Amino acid sequence: MSTHVVVISSDLRRATIKVTPGTYLIDVLQEACKKLNVSSDKYILKHKQKTVDLTIPFRATGLVGGAKLELVQKSQTPSAVQIGLQLPQPEAKEIPGGRLVKKFPSDLTLWGVLRQFESGDASVGRNINITARGVAKTNGGSSTGSGQLYYETPMLNIMGRDYTNFTDFQKTLAQLGHNSGSVLMRLQFKTTDQTLFEAMEQIGQFFKDTKEAQSGPATQPETLTTKEKRVTTGELAPEEKPDTPMANVVAPEATEIEQDMAANASAADSRDPLEPVSVFLAPTNSTPAAALAPTEESDFIPTIAHAKLHQSQLQSKGRNKRLPSDQEIEERAAEEQARVAAIKSVLVKIRFPDNTSSDWQIDHSSSGAFLYRAVRHLMADPTLPFHLVLPGSKAQVIKDEAGPKHNLITGYKMQGRVLINLVWNDEVPAATRRLPFLKTQVAKQGQAIKVPELPKSTPEEPVSTPKIDKEDQEPKTLSDKGNKVPRWLKLGKK
Repeated sequence: MSTHVVVISSDLRRATIKVTPGTYLIDVLQEACKKLNVSSDKYILKHKQKTVDLTIPFRATGLVGGAKLELVQKSQTPSAVQIGLQLPQPEAKEIPGGRLVKKFPSDLTLWGVLRQFESGDASVGRNINITARGVAKTNGGSSTGSGQLYYETPMLNIMGRDYTNFTDFQKTLAQLGHNSGSVLMRLQFKTTDQTLFEAMEQIGQFFKDTKEAQSGPATQPETLTTKEKRVTTGELAPEEKPDTPMANVVAPEATEIEQDMAANASAADSRDPLEPVSVFLAPTNSTPAAALAPTEESDFIPTIAHAKLHQSQLQSKGRNKRLPSDQEIEERAAEEQARVAAIKSVLVKIRFPDNTSSDWQIDHSSSGAFLYRAVRHLMADPTLPFHLVLPGSKAQVIKDEAGPKHNLITGYKMQGRVLINLVWNDEVPAATRRLPFLKTQVAKQGQAIKVPELPKSTPEEPVSTPKIDKEDQEPKTLSDKGNKVPRWLKLGKK
């Protein structure tokens, strides 16, 4: 039995969409956006100010026929979605519970999710082959003779819907209606009639221009034995039969393609991560450069803009504010996780006791232990004890430990450009502290810090003071108003 719903946009345009009990709301959104000539990636549906779950069919929404849905523009910041990937057998035996769980931004594609689960970070330290699997088959289906590897494609079942081809895998989680919460994906594999070499070429054409194709490290293929190599090249002898379907065997051609796809990323990582990006020498002048900058008297006079800003801050702090609800707290936490996940790298500057400094480029895999190793890599005497401190009103000490709690981006909330001070421990003698901090060969690579020239600011024109008449300056007395007695001074009955 079919019915319809009405989708209303912000400019009051309407689109009538026919639905059945099994129609998913994400299909309603896409069809409505197509009729209204807008992009479905930027909108969500609401009913009576409540967001509609786009991942469920119409019969499970509680909506009635003819319901009016609002087309609302969603936030541009991707939210976090918790993905649970249910693995098939026998891969599930190696994973506790047979399921991998991790949070991803909603703008990540299904292919990017699979590639992330292949990496050791998302798969409990194990490299799992999902997107480059091959199965050895003989020509004609006979038990003997020559053969080659055929591609085994992944298939995902999400909320009762199957996604089996590369076009489906290019869709993002948000395009499927998953903008928050948790999602369970059931993974299966299907052997195709396409050779592994052809499949790898097609994968390269589909995903070479997308960032998620490079988001996870290339799957490390298992080493091919002599017998497996003969199966790949079609030289399997009649008496040598394959004992097991080599599901995780990757052809040499696939390895070359994966290496070509990750060539640009690996070129940037060829440098030693402990080596700093740049080394800066100590300033030659004992007076800070900021103190040598010329100043004017007007620099210390607050402007009208300062006064207005101060007044607005006082007004905002004086207003009563309600406490956020549990849902708002969860949404803010999800937005914060998505924002942190979107950070690709952070530039960290460590300032040493002799006023020299060095910069390092860190990523999500860097921890406090990495910074301590990097600093000792440059020290003239790496045995001296020290600790790293984040500046601020509440100085936070970075510990020389690894693990999620000591991750520099997620644990210490680093972003953009960060300055860290190196402080000697108390047991370091004073004479040792006056020695050069950097190694001689490292100090030779140092460069002087260039102080940028401050732009000349044009002073604001002074506001003319309005003229006040003399009559206004003289205080008014009772005689000025006549001999009238104020009403509140009158005695007697009212």
